[in-house]
Amino acid sequence: MKILHTSDWHVGKVLKGQPRAEEQLTALASVIEVARGERPDLIIVAGDLFDTAAPTPEAQKIVYRALAALRRLAEIVVIAGNHDNGPALDALRVFAESENLHLRGRVSDKPADHLITGVTPGGEPWRCIALPFLSQRYAVRALDMFELTQAEAHSTYADHLSRLLEAIAAESFTDPSAVNLVTAHLTVVGAAMGGGEREAHTILGYAVPSTVFPPNTHYVALGHLHRAQTLPGHCPVRYSGSPLPVDFGEEENPPSVTIVEATADTTALVREVPLPSGRRLRTLRGTLEQLSEMDPGDDWLRVVVSEKPRAGLREQVQEMLPRALEIRIDPAMLETKRPDRPARAERSPVALFADYLADRGHDDPATQKLFEELYQEVS
Repeated sequence: MKILHTSDWHVGKVLKGQPRAEEQLTALASVIEVARGERPDLIIVAGDLFDTAAPTPEAQKIVYRALAALRRLAEIVVIAGNHDNGPALDALRVFAESENLHLRGRVSDKPADHLITGVTPGGEPWRCIALPFLSQRYAVRALDMFELTQAEAHSTYADHLSRLLEAIAAESFTDPSAVNLVTAHLTVVGAAMGGGEREAHTILGYAVPSTVFPPNTHYVALGHLHRAQTLPGHCPVRYSGSPLPVDFGEEENPPSVTIVEATADTTALVREVPLPSGRRLRTLRGTLEQLSEMDPGDDWLRVVVSEKPRAGLREQVQEMLPRALEIRIDPAMLETKRPDRPARAERSPVALFADYLADRGHDDPATQKLFEELYQEVS
């Protein structure tokens, strides 16, 4: 069978105040175009369809239109990520199941709820364990359904996930002629972060080894980390990456989707399919003179300025580079040595303010002069 694996759409994401709905729409149109050309039997969307649990109507329209277009091409399995509203996704299941659009928003107290089965047009059966994002504080509660002992309840997050998957697989992966799949939204030990993930949900306490996945799995489709990568395991364990860079930390991540070809008795073959990059995210560095000679193109920019801080500097950069969404001072320009000075009580307010500017790395005579004039007025 052929599988298209994608994740981490983050529709509705606003970058430094700049809406990116058009870019997100274009990125998902590229995913649909790949699906149209590849003709997969199954499409897996491994979480974080939205960037927030309360998406705008516009963001919902983009996501649901994309899912509708993909559904016309193949059967779909969708799980909720840590950014999604799991209960809201589950509420749509009554409408979606009739269209072979399988939604899983929350961890259920019934293991069978996490098993999705099907048969490809070619007659090959498949089984998919669909595990939405599970936070640490709910991990033990979710596993209460398996009657844990007290010692087991105090185990790590990874132990909880391992037992949860093992319990579901024991009832699910029983047909030796079927392709066994797992999709989950989590962090695997050894994986590289993409740069724009929510840090609180990717720290070590949330990381699990690839051994948590059942040994008779043929492919593991992951979401959560935004960099496309394959990790070692009993079978290919894969993050598809995001179809659009989410933040400037991801400017070096080429957008892609993953195509997988799997059978019940052979190793799955994984192929990365690049997507058009669209408008890039770039970081420019230099003095004002150097920046003025750079060609920013149509990209969104993060600018690191190698100048001493001063009033009006940001406005100068913004005028020169209108697509600069983030402007920073190079930390090297802020490093100053404090000279030996008389005690604070022995210095005038004007001298204290001059010292403050120097300590902050500000080379700004105009601001110093303005302070002196204002001080003279009020005193």
